[in-house]
Amino acid sequence: MKLEGVKVLDLSAFLPGPHMTMMMADHGADVVMVEPANGTGEPTRVLGETTKDGISVWFRNIARGKRSLKLNLKDPDARELLLKLAETADVMIESFRPGVVKRLGVDYDTVITRNSKIIYCSISAFGQDSSLATKPAHDVAVQALTGLIDLNRGKTDQEPTLPNVPFADASASLMALSAILMALFRRESTGEGDYIDIAMYDAAISWTPNVLGPTFGENRAPRPKEMRSFGGSALTNLYETADGKFLAFAGPEVKFAANLLSALGRPDLIEVAKVPPGPGQSELRVYFTETFKTKTLAEWKTFLEPIECAWSWVRDLKEAFNDPHTLERGMIFQDEGGNSHVGPPIKFMREPAQPNPKVPEFGEHSEALALEAGLSFETTARLKAKDVI
Repeated sequence: MKLEGVKVLDLSAFLPGPHMTMMMADHGADVVMVEPANGTGEPTRVLGETTKDGISVWFRNIARGKRSLKLNLKDPDARELLLKLAETADVMIESFRPGVVKRLGVDYDTVITRNSKIIYCSISAFGQDSSLATKPAHDVAVQALTGLIDLNRGKTDQEPTLPNVPFADASASLMALSAILMALFRRESTGEGDYIDIAMYDAAISWTPNVLGPTFGENRAPRPKEMRSFGGSALTNLYETADGKFLAFAGPEVKFAANLLSALGRPDLIEVAKVPPGPGQSELRVYFTETFKTKTLAEWKTFLEPIECAWSWVRDLKEAFNDPHTLERGMIFQDEGGNSHVGPPIKFMREPAQPNPKVPEFGEHSEALALEAGLSFETTARLKAKDVI
């Protein structure tokens, strides 16, 4: 696999870091979860719904294929153990609030005295040295400050709504993975590691080129309901059917509009589809709203199937994961116990991912990792006895 031989120490928690390192584990990296010796470990072990074996679904889908090291980093012996492990690691990830790793004595400056080739990645809400660096925040707060939640204003009530996808978390995860892989690639020629400062804020706000027109072009805030992506375009929109289901159109190109309107017997409205998104397309939006309520979703599926236009229908997550296409793409698989896992999204023709569905018990590999770091059996037993590992 692509990352075979890469050793990763992961001190992060919740979603951005753990999801990213799970993807690395799926592709062969040896990932060690460094979990706090607080009786619980990774917080997602006890968050949300569980499967019949008592394991959190969230934890199962960020922890598979990893090893677990229970570690009390406030103890000098535990800190020394982590630094010993860092001596042979390729990557180290942390997501504490800025300044915490320095207080714990496991910051980048300390680690590189043991291993100058290490790639050390810090993931935080607002970056390590910004004016907001120490502000507590999770995904929703970050999305609010980046302007993304404001884009979720309703078409009628004009009120923002909470995001359903933790985009700041997800984008930070992808940016961190990209940065780490870049650094690993560069290290092949320079022999040098690097420090990576990933801010969820930076990652999220960088994904806004398609909605920045009003802001950069006209120096004003967007008016979401008039914009192409949020309802201003008749053919990038949602329409209710007679049975309370919803059709989703996602292709405002004139050629798609012409195909659809011709099939509906309204070629006269093609010119309206050429008007820029906003009030000028209201006639077309009203027509679609009224028309699609006249038949059930099943009837519209039959009608739309042969028409060359970008359309789909709104499904819930259960329907999506039950779809044969999801299985076909390998985006869901079951382990020997019958538990479902989200599959790896990165598909290689050569050396494809080989996700290991095994989920580590809390601290399961602590003793083995202590011995790997060079500690004696006696020292390892002593650390375990005083609950350091």
